[in-house]
Amino acid sequence: MPPKDSIAVRLQGKMDSLTRAERQLAHKILENYPVSGLGSITTVSENAGVSTPTAARMVQKLGYGGYAEFQAALRQEIEARVSSPLVKHESWAGNVPDEHILNRFADAAMENIRRSLAQLDVATFDAVCQLLASEKSAVFVVGGRITRALADYFFLHLQVVRPRVTLIQSISNAWPHYILEVDEGDVIVIFDVRRYENSTLKLAEMVAERGARIVLFTDQWRSPVHKFADYSFNLHIDVPSSWDSAVVIMLLLETVIAKLQELTWDKTRPRMEALEDMFDRTRFFRKFT
Repeated sequence: MPPKDSIAVRLQGKMDSLTRAERQLAHKILENYPVSGLGSITTVSENAGVSTPTAARMVQKLGYGGYAEFQAALRQEIEARVSSPLVKHESWAGNVPDEHILNRFADAAMENIRRSLAQLDVATFDAVCQLLASEKSAVFVVGGRITRALADYFFLHLQVVRPRVTLIQSISNAWPHYILEVDEGDVIVIFDVRRYENSTLKLAEMVAERGARIVLFTDQWRSPVHKFADYSFNLHIDVPSSWDSAVVIMLLLETVIAKLQELTWDKTRPRMEALEDMFDRTRFFRKFT
C-alpha cells in the first residue's frame, strides 16, 4: 500500500535515511513541488544529476512499488489541489494582474507557509517550547549575516518572557567568549539558512561538545548544523527574488513566542509589568494621554 500522506511530507520524513544521491533528487523534487516530479524517470533523474536507478530506489523507500505508482500518487495530489476551493483565490492585489510581483510573491510566501506547516512536526514544536520555557537552563541565541535580524528579534522577546537569555554576536572572533559561559544542558538557538556559514557550523560543534542542546531554524535544504541539532525546523524560503524569504521563519518564531508566553504567564506577567514601569520612569515611549 502506498503512503496516504503527501509525497512532500514523506520525502522530509525519510531524508535522513536517504543516500547522498537520493537526497539530491529529493531536494530537486521539493524545489518546484509537485510538478517537478511529473516528468519521466529519466528526465527527473537527469534534472537532478542522478541516475535512474537512484530514482527507482528512492521511490521504493517512500513506500511505492515503482516510479509509475509514485507518479500516479503525485497526479492525485495535483488533481486534489486543482479541484479544491481552498486553493482558489482572487489576486492578492486586486488592481494588478496575477503575474505582478505583488501577487507572485504573495503566492510563493503562502505556498511556503502551507508546505512548511504541513511538514512541521508538532511534537518537536511542543518540545522546543517546553525547553525554552524552563528556567533550569540558560538560553543563547545566534544568527548569521542575514539571519542575525531574526536572532535579535527572538532574543528581544525571550528577554521579556524569561531570565538568562544571551544574544551571541555573529562575528566569529567574538562568539568563543560566549561559549565559555555555556554549560551542559543549556540551550543554543541557531538560525542558519543557505549560504550556510562555516563559523556557525563550528560554533554548533563546539557547544555540542560542551553538552548544550541545539535548536536549529533552517531552510528546506537543511543547514549542516542539523547533524549537531537536537531539534530542527526545516522551513521553506523560496520566493521570486534573488533573496530568500524570512516570512515562514518569522511566523514560526512569533508562534513560539506566543506559546512561551502562554506557558510562563505567571512569571512573564510580572516581568512585563516591571519592564513597563521602567519605560514609564525613563519616558522611553511617547504618551498621548
